[in-house]
Amino acid sequence: MSVTAAKGFDAAAVAAGLKSSGALDLALVVNRGPLQNAAVVFTSNRAQANPIIWSRQVIADGTVSAIVLNSGGANCFTGPQGFQVTHATAEAVGEALGVSAGDVLVCSTGLIGDQLPLDKMLAGVTAAGASLGPHGEQASLAIMTTDSKPKRSVREGEGYTIGGMAKGAGMLAPGLATMLVVITTDAVISSADLDSALRNATRVSFDRLDSDGCMSTNDQVSLLASGASGAEPELDAFTSLLTQVCGDLAEQLQGDAEGASHDIRIEVVNALTEDDAVEVGRSVARNNLFKAAVFGNDPNWGRVLAAIGTTDAAFDPYDVDVSMNGVRVCHAGAPDRPRSDVDLSPRRVDLRIDLRAGAATATILTNDLTHDYVHENSAYSS
Repeated sequence: MSVTAAKGFDAAAVAAGLKSSGALDLALVVNRGPLQNAAVVFTSNRAQANPIIWSRQVIADGTVSAIVLNSGGANCFTGPQGFQVTHATAEAVGEALGVSAGDVLVCSTGLIGDQLPLDKMLAGVTAAGASLGPHGEQASLAIMTTDSKPKRSVREGEGYTIGGMAKGAGMLAPGLATMLVVITTDAVISSADLDSALRNATRVSFDRLDSDGCMSTNDQVSLLASGASGAEPELDAFTSLLTQVCGDLAEQLQGDAEGASHDIRIEVVNALTEDDAVEVGRSVARNNLFKAAVFGNDPNWGRVLAAIGTTDAAFDPYDVDVSMNGVRVCHAGAPDRPRSDVDLSPRRVDLRIDLRAGAATATILTNDLTHDYVHENSAYSS
């Protein structure tokens, strides 16, 4: 049931006419309480959509009553008119639910630069407000754009539940990926602790998903707590369970990346620092030559070394080991086993880079670069 798995939450999904296909395109998630605590993490892109600008103001006091999300338009670079659409949408949610518009988060996803039709947004909010219930699965469908399937995850703690939904299939890069994520819990937990847990969880999940190196203007991960279970988990235990949900959703986003034929897991080990490990892993995740080689099932490990050599991380390039799908093809900066020993035909590709410089590790998720990716993104606005 995704975002309605936790007690105290209702959801709705409607077709507001924002998509020409007539598919579901507006979702509403409501926190019935008794608590209305929340935390949000936003894209680090300096170019931010109107819903991001609005939601930053909403979350300042850590209180959120509802979140409304639409696909079919990003409402980004749409000027004062676009911000008014966001503001009016929040006001409509507030009126429908009897809550303050200042406690309503707004999320949008779709094409940048097109105005969202205010009349359709308001009618959609009214319809959604009248059909609230345990409709988390439908809500996860309404936020999809180029996604081929919804992303949902639920975990059970000791007396409490965490449930989430996500959308995203392209522009997946740190700063959260081009994605919208809503996570709910019925645990009793403060907004400050929610913020701490969310930032720790996203740091090792969504922030390490780097499908195509492109950062979105609309990324938003929202975490809402109702307290309806009465359970008060320890912060570490809650953070661990939340990280599982975020990690699960991040892997589902990776598996649905636009045009991808391989899911690549880049594990960097024995780095001097965790930051070094992340930098090295990301350099490979963003290397189009390596990604194109994987698409062609070519274990071209030389492209890995060329990529990591562009970083400022502390290591000796001539003392690095590289393994692909369990086969060590490079040892101490020189050839090891033959490339022909590596089978890259499976969907999953495991790349292991041993820097031999310390004890830190990090894993970056990415995909190959395919004809289908280029085709899909060359015609996105047509």
